[in-house]
Amino acid sequence: MMLQALIFDIDGTFANTEEAHRCAFNEAFQKHGLSWHWDEGEYSELLRTTGGKERLAAYIDRLDLPPEEKQALRAQIRAIHATKTDLYTHKVSSGAVPLREGVKRLIEEARGAGVALAIATTTTLPNIDALVKTNLGSDALSFFSVIGAGDQVPRKKPAPDIYQWVLRQLALPVVNCIAIEDSAHGLAAAKGAGLFTLVTPSYWTQNEDFSSADWVLPSLSALSGLAELERRLELRSQQPPVLP
Repeated sequence: MMLQALIFDIDGTFANTEEAHRCAFNEAFQKHGLSWHWDEGEYSELLRTTGGKERLAAYIDRLDLPPEEKQALRAQIRAIHATKTDLYTHKVSSGAVPLREGVKRLIEEARGAGVALAIATTTTLPNIDALVKTNLGSDALSFFSVIGAGDQVPRKKPAPDIYQWVLRQLALPVVNCIAIEDSAHGLAAAKGAGLFTLVTPSYWTQNEDFSSADWVLPSLSALSGLAELERRLELRSQQPPVLP
């Protein structure tokens, strides 16, 4: 079998998590005595910055405040983000964030076929832990051979670092692996690492440019099965390389 590994993004791909993230941020702001409130429009713009702590920093940078006030707010980023993570994982653990359609079926089929599973995301390990265990079972983290998350690499998506790190841990040829993403930043990261990339756009990313994707589907429920992914991967391997 040519297909040896599936590498999943988490937020937006594994589950529609962003609304829970947005609400958790707003609740964290209240707990820290901040008057900030991110509505859907503003949060959609902020999603252009990957990583929660980085998103907070980008927001502070654009506030009309004196430099010393911005510096004081930046010093609170880790504490705000830690509060937000606690609030988010509580929401997820309560069952409020189910997996997207087709995700569980594909994971079960891959495990049955001996195809390795991995995660490449910018979210934190506690977020992954809560989402995976709540939706797939208490032992479900063991389904994944490699989990690349949070601050394991210096640069977040759209840089390819997290995918390159995961591929090194998998020790499998890149031509035998498929990335599954939902955003243009994620797509750029996966393609930058040389991966065949399937994109399933989410509510927050549906208007982004996915022209460089190998395949775009509305969700994994539109996938007939693992064999269809295998065929797509084989077809790409038979195409001549693109010369610069």
